[in-house]
Amino acid sequence: MPNLYTLYGSYASYYTAKSRSHLRKKGVPFVERLPSETQFREKVRPASGSHRVPQLLAPDGQVVQDSVEMLDYIEARFPAVPAIPNTPVQRTFVHLMELLCSEGLVNLAWQHRWLFEENLSFVIKDFGRSFRPHGSDEELEKYGNLIADRMMSYGLPPTSEEKRTALERQYLAILQLMEQHVQHHPYFLGGHPSAADYAIMGAMHAHLGRDPAGLQCMQQHAPRVFRWVEHMLTPEIQSPEFYDRPIAYPENDAIPATALAVLAHLAKDYGKPFILSCIGFQQAMDRQQPESGYALNPDHDQPTLVIEDLIYRGEAQTYRADLYQVWIAQRAQKYFQSLAPDARNTVEESLGSSDASALLNVPVRWVIERRDNRLFIQ
Repeated sequence: MPNLYTLYGSYASYYTAKSRSHLRKKGVPFVERLPSETQFREKVRPASGSHRVPQLLAPDGQVVQDSVEMLDYIEARFPAVPAIPNTPVQRTFVHLMELLCSEGLVNLAWQHRWLFEENLSFVIKDFGRSFRPHGSDEELEKYGNLIADRMMSYGLPPTSEEKRTALERQYLAILQLMEQHVQHHPYFLGGHPSAADYAIMGAMHAHLGRDPAGLQCMQQHAPRVFRWVEHMLTPEIQSPEFYDRPIAYPENDAIPATALAVLAHLAKDYGKPFILSCIGFQQAMDRQQPESGYALNPDHDQPTLVIEDLIYRGEAQTYRADLYQVWIAQRAQKYFQSLAPDARNTVEESLGSSDASALLNVPVRWVIERRDNRLFIQ
């Protein structure tokens, strides 16, 4: 159909959950299709050079791959209900949450999916449906197991009662903080959805809010969060519970205290790897002195560097920088470091998190840009 965007993804996909929610709340005219569709194989994948979902096919034939790039692409074309605030504290908060929610919770969501046995039958068939939507149970298991084997080959630790208990504890800590927040606010920033809300949907819907173990935990311990996830899948901006809340970011660049508590928790528990990646990247580039336009491992769309020896907070560290995560982290860092000193002080005081401040203040001497699904030195 003309003038319709097409979102290629699946309900089992972490990053598709982010983009689906964004498109719906923005009121973008779109349809959703599975990656098994012929057009995806014959047109979309060749155009992007990537098998990853989600991917967005625009009415003019342009293909956008990657949930962050898709958000920026849609924001430029549909400015109403902006996902990124334009005031310093709120914008910095949203950029940090883009990283800490979307990338910070990947490992928790991934391990929680594959280490709880009660998830496996559902997840395997769910993946199988993406490629054989009308297939028999045997076909769903056949194709689902191919994907499951690949997912579980990415360094998954062995399951144990101790490991599952630790994962449940991590999950409950986030649920409890979100439960306190959504009791009084429809979104992280008051009555207005933002990229912070879309970013956490990857974990809270695709994995922890659909897989049986995560869903049961959410329904039992955080029913308000479960209702919030339901609403994030609808096109209406305000849910019935908050029908009279104005669709606006809080006045005076304010952030609800309960949202700041979520940020502080995520920064404390999940922020250090991003700081080490950013330091390691800058250190490696200082040594290599690449020219502008230098391709960072162009054979891969989410490359890593060799292991770097670092000093962080006075302690020796070794870390392999994830450059895709550095690229996302630089959205917050570049914006924050472009502010005047007084504004930076206000942002740090308002956020109230030393861990978030440490991430924001990693020097950005070398900037990554993403073109044609590859990373380059700007």
